[in-house]
Amino acid sequence: MTNTISITFDLATTNDQAELGFEAWIDDVKQIDIARVQGKQQIELAMPDTEGDHELRLILKGKTFAHTTLDANGAVIQDSLLIIDETAFDGVKLGYTMTRLATYVHDCNGTTETIQDRFHGQMGCNGTVSLKFTAPIYLWLLENM
Repeated sequence: MTNTISITFDLATTNDQAELGFEAWIDDVKQIDIARVQGKQQIELAMPDTEGDHELRLILKGKTFAHTTLDANGAVIQDSLLIIDETAFDGVKLGYTMTRLATYVHDCNGTTETIQDRFHGQMGCNGTVSLKFTAPIYLWLLENM
């Protein structure tokens, strides 16, 4: 019997009317594809606890300029974001480890060169959050928390 790693997180949006799409990938396998995120939901993914290097990728897709309201000076009044919170591996919440190790790669929806930011729990631009980890997962958790 193969052991599995449970990966859970809460997914929410700041604007149920915006058509913000979401995908979750583990390594090169698409786990979830949501055309339009609405409300708050808990996502649970499972993967074999195969020894070696792995990657969790979370993708925001479908955001347009219409999903952001600006004032006359160009300042953001209201934005449509995806919120990723309470990320856990096998029930162990990552907390600051997620912020410290995950990267968020995007181009501000085509307005800048591609940039790589730390991930602070919010996705406001089409792009990818990437968290690289190794299995056995408990060793990775001990080394990184």
